[in-house]
Amino acid sequence: MARLDELRLLAKVAHLYYERGMTQPEIARQMSLSQATVSRLLKRALNEQVVRITISPPQGAYTKLEDAIQSRYQLRDVMVADALDESEAEILRSIGSTAAFYLETTLEPGETVGISSWSETLLAMVDALTPLARPSGSRVVQILGGIGNPGAGVHATHLTRRLAACLHGEPIFLPAPGIAASPAAKDLFFEDQYVREAVQLFDQVSLALVGIGTVEPSAMLARSGNVFAPQELETLRSSGAVGDVCLHFFDAAGRPVLTPLNDRVIGMELAQLRSCRRSVGLAGGKRKLSAIVGALRGGWVNVLITDRFTAERLV
Repeated sequence: MARLDELRLLAKVAHLYYERGMTQPEIARQMSLSQATVSRLLKRALNEQVVRITISPPQGAYTKLEDAIQSRYQLRDVMVADALDESEAEILRSIGSTAAFYLETTLEPGETVGISSWSETLLAMVDALTPLARPSGSRVVQILGGIGNPGAGVHATHLTRRLAACLHGEPIFLPAPGIAASPAAKDLFFEDQYVREAVQLFDQVSLALVGIGTVEPSAMLARSGNVFAPQELETLRSSGAVGDVCLHFFDAAGRPVLTPLNDRVIGMELAQLRSCRRSVGLAGGKRKLSAIVGALRGGWVNVLITDRFTAERLV
């Protein structure tokens, strides 16, 4: 235990710093101390519990929940959206808004940003984005084939074009379907110059934005036509698949489910996604819980943005 006069000194320095708002150099000048001494005294004030810092998160902030998920699944970052209820519309809105804020505040100049197609959650994110004040020098690359049913294809194009516009960046489209009719048909698409140029950028993606899907395709994905046949989906289920990222499936432990269907997917591979500095997964809701857990266990995303109800279930 420090002597009483030492505790008094700690208390005085702490009072000037925390309550009077003085800087360390100002305290050093006033008390005829070196700035290094002031810094050491402030650290001791915390260690001796002369100063106790209490953080009062505002309503709608879930810092402890985020920390628990980040620690449990060894993630780079977690953001929990304050959904008002568990309706699909509210979960999409809240995650989309939170993801838009995350992107606006963490984007680095000159990043190569990859964005998946056919995700309603990603669509909610780009619709919530506010254009940046200045050009970011970014490239926005479509990392899953964006050609499909003309009635739904506009969504895939909108994702990439809208994101690039908000970032004042360059959009790079992948003019191919997410699922080719056969491996031979996939090879034919790779003969296209623009397909090859987009795919060659996958290894340069530093920030990947992806949805996490279940084996049962979402309504948007089903409308796009980029889905496997019912018997093929049953093959995936019998092989243990619980979810997918960019139409590459994994099981409950996060292990890739390898079937001949993989040879028909035109998009970023799971190994490429894992090598991204930031691979951000956007997903929430009861229906996607097993898929989210599988994606986290497999390390296919290292940043998770989800709703508070799903977050509570994850821990």
